[in-house]
Amino acid sequence: MELIFDGHNDKYTVEQIMLTLFPAERPVYAEAPAGDRWARVRCSAGERWLTASTTLSYGGQTARGLARVPLERCADPLETERQRRHILGKSFYRAALPILGRRPPWGSLSGVRPAKLLRALLDEGYSEPAAVREFRRLYDVSPERSALCLDAARQSRTASALLGPNDVCLYLGVPFCPTRCAYCSFVSQSVEKSMALIEPFVEALLRDVEATGAAAREAGLRPRALYLGGGTPTTLSPAQLDRVFHALEAAFDLSACREITVEAGRPDTITAERLAVLKAHGVTRVSVNPQTMNDRVLEAIGRRHSAADVLRALELVRAAGDFEVNMDLIAGLPEDTPDSFRATLEQVLALGAENVTVHTLSLKKGSRITLEGTRLPPENEVAEMVDLSAERLRAAGYAPYYLYRQKFMAGGLENVGWARPGTENLYNICIMEELCSILAMGAGGSTKLLRGDGRLVRSFAPKYPKEYVDGIETVCSDKRLIREARS
Repeated sequence: MELIFDGHNDKYTVEQIMLTLFPAERPVYAEAPAGDRWARVRCSAGERWLTASTTLSYGGQTARGLARVPLERCADPLETERQRRHILGKSFYRAALPILGRRPPWGSLSGVRPAKLLRALLDEGYSEPAAVREFRRLYDVSPERSALCLDAARQSRTASALLGPNDVCLYLGVPFCPTRCAYCSFVSQSVEKSMALIEPFVEALLRDVEATGAAAREAGLRPRALYLGGGTPTTLSPAQLDRVFHALEAAFDLSACREITVEAGRPDTITAERLAVLKAHGVTRVSVNPQTMNDRVLEAIGRRHSAADVLRALELVRAAGDFEVNMDLIAGLPEDTPDSFRATLEQVLALGAENVTVHTLSLKKGSRITLEGTRLPPENEVAEMVDLSAERLRAAGYAPYYLYRQKFMAGGLENVGWARPGTENLYNICIMEELCSILAMGAGGSTKLLRGDGRLVRSFAPKYPKEYVDGIETVCSDKRLIREARS
């Protein structure tokens, strides 16, 4: 879609709302329309109002949207920028509504963390009903999605009350999987192609853990949650997992850690030996992630296991110890239908997982689904799957405790973590609501340091295992940022 700007150059804001409402489009910047899909987005200040307008041409239709804010609300440059972004996105959204022919469930929101916006209203002193009304007025969010946000905002406030100023969460990433799923865009490598990299990666990771722990101790930071993700950490052998946990225990004081989560997501990596290691090191939560319980869909996404293997893995987890279990599902996978998704959901509910996370398929450019143009369920069917999950999970006693959105999601929907009361995962809330610093270790790790003024300082490790191993000296020296951010 051609984007023409007048009176501003806010590419990011306009791109985000365009990608949310028209996920198949990509931005092309122009001085004037040359094709039949374009948007002219203007912004101007008068005596009383800051005004944004969008004229949108798409699919043979042309429509216009307008949004404005009183200049009295633009008290300083930062607030002016915030208000300008809001009305630019809203004007684009209003122009898109008659062309889309439907009202998107998330209204004009295009960001990752919608619950933060509702929580901000609560923190300003709004009552819950008043906050929801204002949230809907500002962003035109549906009642159902507003209710999701309210649940997540409540959990965010509860989690925040548990955290002290020196509390942090730890993340350790292992970028290996047995095979690469067709929908995957994470930085992970198939063990089949990179077995020789695993041991050098573990050696580098142990150095990273030691350096991160030393910096955290010097800064007086206290870990409250530890999360091992990836990739699939249980791709490591039992001996390698044991070494990693011993290193973590030596580097950090984990006595105040409320939870330790391990993404054992692929059932073909779950063994009694690995689970014994996790139990010995105090792991409290394990993810067993089928994504679907339909063998045809599993084959379509490149998984080399069956639904029966998921059941076997879950039996091993339950027999190994008192782990809370999370199970991930994805709505919108190739070959899936509302009926087969319903069957998956009912089977997962019958298995009694403490947490169920329902993702909407996100079509990332690096995934095999995108590269090969795989046929997918239409948006209305994906929406049916997501709505069904909310209905059934609430009826079964689960409540949403965190949520987030991504680019290129079918129907502009969302990912939601559901939990039985008392089993909410603190790490998931903290990272999505940005409640505290996240100290990351491993390839592709993103350390996010929350300063006292509310700003985030970020540090990124190399994405790929070989780059991570080769650059481990720099990775370790970069941990000085942890000390500096606290000074």
